[in-house]
Amino acid sequence: MGLIPVKTPKFIKGIFPNYVWDMPLLDTKTIYLTFDDGPNPEITPWVLKTLEDYQAKATFFCIGDNIRKYPDTFEATIAAGHAIGNHTFNHLKGWKTNTETYIENVEKAAQLMSSKLFRPPYGKIKNKQAKLLKQQGYHIIMWSIISFDWDKYLLEEDCLKHVIKHAEDGHIIVFHDSLKAAKNMQYALPKVLEYYSKKGYQFKSLSV
Repeated sequence: MGLIPVKTPKFIKGIFPNYVWDMPLLDTKTIYLTFDDGPNPEITPWVLKTLEDYQAKATFFCIGDNIRKYPDTFEATIAAGHAIGNHTFNHLKGWKTNTETYIENVEKAAQLMSSKLFRPPYGKIKNKQAKLLKQQGYHIIMWSIISFDWDKYLLEEDCLKHVIKHAEDGHIIVFHDSLKAAKNMQYALPKVLEYYSKKGYQFKSLSV
């Protein structure tokens, strides 16, 4: 997992106050599930069905090239009533990409979707890149809790614990609808949905 904490510390949120880390509290207890790196025809349909079982809505941060390759899966996500976000066209790491190329890649992905929600891959984005995207009307969406579902060395049970130990009202949680994350995500997601549903939580898509 490296240096990235499961729960984003308050001081990090304070350093980057123009990014969205949590959502405002509502009258009802609410958690915001997000899924990165799809659409994937082998994984995303399972996620959609699992969310439907709990009447849950989520936000899918999609890679543009995956939308291009799997348009039917992408359309099924929209048809199910979930929100869509931009995750660049080629899953670029902002810290290692010049700003012009990075913005062009976001815009290329934007041609395939209608969304002003943006999550930088790896959570790594230069200040100038973020500033330019915000000038274009994008909301930079980060997270409160990251499940580390993609970590092949992580036990399924620990992936689940990452969420239920830390997630609270208004939190944004990161999962991945990808083959790499499938084992841990498919174990944890239904249990997260059941655990928080029993505690009276709702699951909503992001709206900022």
